[in-house]
Amino acid sequence: MTTGTPAPARDDICLMQLMWLASPALPIGGFAYSEGLEAYIHHQNEAAQLADGRAVSANEDDTSRWLQDQLHLSFARSDLAVVAQAIPAWREVESMGLHRLQHLNAWVLQTRETAELRAQTEQMGRSLLEWLRNHTTAALPLVNACSDFSPSYPVAFALAAAGTRAEVRDCLITYSFGWAENMVQAAIKSVPLGQSAGQRILSALVQQIPLAIDHALTCTQDDQRQAFSPMLAILSAQHETQYSRLFRS
Repeated sequence: MTTGTPAPARDDICLMQLMWLASPALPIGGFAYSEGLEAYIHHQNEAAQLADGRAVSANEDDTSRWLQDQLHLSFARSDLAVVAQAIPAWREVESMGLHRLQHLNAWVLQTRETAELRAQTEQMGRSLLEWLRNHTTAALPLVNACSDFSPSYPVAFALAAAGTRAEVRDCLITYSFGWAENMVQAAIKSVPLGQSAGQRILSALVQQIPLAIDHALTCTQDDQRQAFSPMLAILSAQHETQYSRLFRS
């Protein structure tokens, strides 16, 4: 029996697909990682205890500043720039082939400065690819084409986003918000913070995301991307051997 209800407009479907990709419920394991944040908080608390006996030093303001710095100094210049370049490459793959995507993927893997950061992007890429096999966002032949290489998470996300036919900027907003929500949830557990504090940190990040996307979209050449974040790399390396931790290494 049909109800006569009109089919949803293509723009509505596109928007819902983007919301789905940004959802923390997407089964790709993003919630399991803190990307150096847990190590930063541990370092802050340890320094405070040595200095004046305080058990906790990290707070909402410090965490918010750290995440905003990570957004602009690391995330925008590397992951966001890769996604911005990979989306059109996926949309042109039938005529241009996989070479460009393989090049971008190699850059992501080569610029992950620690074992845990590389393991994260590889695992999340694999998980998103498996999800795409049972979803309608990406065409199955394109998903199968990934058997020629194992896409990192930014490249796999670009495949999912390319299938929505959304504008590249809208796809970058989706990618950024998904990252921001995961990082705020990591902060809530690590500092720890209350939900209201977490929402304030997320609000501050949301205000900065458009600027980060503006920068990512200017990185149209390979030599304009960069992944030089030495303190983030040091903290990530320390997190790999941190005695007590909540997040995956």
